[in-house]
Amino acid sequence: MAQHIRVVDYNPAWEQMFRKEAEKIRVILGANAVAIHHIGSTAVPGLRAKPIIDILPVVRELDPVDKLNGQFEALGYECLGEFGIPGRRYYRKGGDDRTHQIHLFSAQNEAEIRRHLAFRDYLRSHPQAAAVYGELKSRLATRYPEDIDGYCDGKAPFVQSLEQVALHWYDRMA
Repeated sequence: MAQHIRVVDYNPAWEQMFRKEAEKIRVILGANAVAIHHIGSTAVPGLRAKPIIDILPVVRELDPVDKLNGQFEALGYECLGEFGIPGRRYYRKGGDDRTHQIHLFSAQNEAEIRRHLAFRDYLRSHPQAAAVYGELKSRLATRYPEDIDGYCDGKAPFVQSLEQVALHWYDRMA
């Protein structure tokens, strides 16, 4: 069964859903956890999004995380390793009706962490850019309702361009 692409209006409950899941993740990671961030579109108030909570835990050391896969699986996550991004541990929950995604990095992977936080914070601070992004995602979800690759490919040029703007803005804000 293909993943159904749905983009919906912003839901204020997403923040609480993040907090609830982040606490469970914090328990699993223990003292290795440095921070747990809410990222992605559900972390931007007012932004239309796929109703999937993206979570970015940052840990001191990456190697011990792999020994925790059984605990993540007990929460309903699939453990998919790097899944295309070196130094990441990717987990997803909900199968084709995904509810949560974890993008876990070590604190040493500053570039990936910075990229995600810059994009989120830029959209939070620039509602017009967020609105344009939300409209693009809505159009793509209508065009590719069962094709995650088509959806992602359709938004990639916009995301890559906005990411560069966001990184420049983020660095100036630091």
